[in-house]
Amino acid sequence: MKKNHRKLLFVWIGHNDLRGMAKTLPPKKQQAVLDACPPGPPLDEIQSPIKVLVDQVSFDAIHLLSNCGAKLTGQFCRWLGSNAIAHPVKIANPTDYKGIFTVVDQELGTVLNERPNADAELCIHLSPGTPAMAAVWVLLGKSKYPATFYQTHRDRYWETEIPFDLAVDFVPELLRKPDAYWQRLASKSPQEIEGFQRIVGNSKSIRYVAGRAKRAAMRDVPVLLLGECGTGKELFARAIHQASHRKENPFVAINCGAIPKDLLESELFGHVKGAFTGAHKDKDGAFKTADTGTLFLDEIGELAPELQVKLLRVLQPLDLQTPWRREFSPVGGEAVIQSDVRVIAATNKDILQAVVNGEFREDLYYRLAVIAIKLPPLRERRDDIPLLAQHFLEEINQQFTTADEPGYKKKKFSDKAKKFLKEQPWPGNIRELYNVILQAMVMAEGSVLKENDFAAAIMEMPSFQGSLLDQPLGDGFKLSLLLDDIQRIYLRRAMTEARGSKTIASKLLGFNNYQTLSNQLERLNVRYDGSDD
Repeated sequence: MKKNHRKLLFVWIGHNDLRGMAKTLPPKKQQAVLDACPPGPPLDEIQSPIKVLVDQVSFDAIHLLSNCGAKLTGQFCRWLGSNAIAHPVKIANPTDYKGIFTVVDQELGTVLNERPNADAELCIHLSPGTPAMAAVWVLLGKSKYPATFYQTHRDRYWETEIPFDLAVDFVPELLRKPDAYWQRLASKSPQEIEGFQRIVGNSKSIRYVAGRAKRAAMRDVPVLLLGECGTGKELFARAIHQASHRKENPFVAINCGAIPKDLLESELFGHVKGAFTGAHKDKDGAFKTADTGTLFLDEIGELAPELQVKLLRVLQPLDLQTPWRREFSPVGGEAVIQSDVRVIAATNKDILQAVVNGEFREDLYYRLAVIAIKLPPLRERRDDIPLLAQHFLEEINQQFTTADEPGYKKKKFSDKAKKFLKEQPWPGNIRELYNVILQAMVMAEGSVLKENDFAAAIMEMPSFQGSLLDQPLGDGFKLSLLLDDIQRIYLRRAMTEARGSKTIASKLLGFNNYQTLSNQLERLNVRYDGSDD
């Protein structure tokens, strides 16, 4: 029995398709369509690639993806014919492969997974749209959604044979081989990379991030560092500077979230005498101070909207020959100042969500995130915790010894203390780890740092409750694991305050009997004895 075979065409509406429609419209409507398109060839030389194909090949449904707005998309859909179906979508950048892929994958999946389309033949028209759009069509049409490809030129059409199959020819080979790109970037620990010696760790994730940062340092392109508070974004920014050809020149850091917004413009661009109350003399801003060097804009996500506009203007390249030369005027001044500055920005915000919410300019994001590097939280690089802890221990020992602190004895870790540190969730990341070790070293009486010293230090951290409650969801987050971590901390604290007495600790925790406490200590692998070792 013959199956119900349907041909479905998917295609982006291109500017030449809109111009092809426009030349068939009355003058007033024609001009309205042309105003929505960039300048192009004369209309008598234009034909709509989609129209050329559908006039010669019969399709049961024509699915039109369009980024030109619902009204214009609907107009084109009606012009093309009754079997045309409009899919108005939003693409921030027509050359953004990720954004295009997300949209196309979603639209194809939605249509093809409908029951009536189970036996449909997918057809894709490659000619309209940008090269990035065509590339995404090929990737999906040769793998996840097998398709027949069409192209057109003037009044001709043809089926396009693409002589490879991603799923058969390439993916199995890639799965058999180690990821060469990963291996290349993760081949060295940060301490082995020039400029990155201060970054401690040897995990795969930190090697990979350091490798990306090193490659970024070789060029003057802007870099956006992403990551939670305390992951070392400024340390990475300085490492990128030190690994670049600008390393002998200034590195200037500005915290956009710590400076009042009415003063931040002056901090960035400078001001002239009398520009505002308190401006008693001319002052150079960070862009001028960082000339020939690097400007690090921390907490860029906190930048006020009016300053986002001004920063965007400054980051606009003057010309292709000097793309990193910035042009600006100080507050209250008319003189135009130029400065050759490489910009590195950082934020702990979900900056893409801020763009969606209208809190951060999309065009500024693309100016800053030519290369985006996400730093891993400490919980994703637990193997680095002992290395970091030992590094901080030696650093603080050296500081206190050099400062000749009265009665200070060099400290070392007990074995249980090392294990305790590695097991903690560290919601405050590296900064929290450092502060806990510093507090324990100051408060401990003996020369051996024990598990109890760190448990007490963690409970005294001001950000303890807030940081635990601010854990990002997704990316491996499990509520049960977080709750277990919190219980471990309180169990250790209770046993410490009760000096090992389960009866007293049970009362401190509000348990009805010590057996409940014993069960929890066993389940969460919490151990206590007075000597700690």
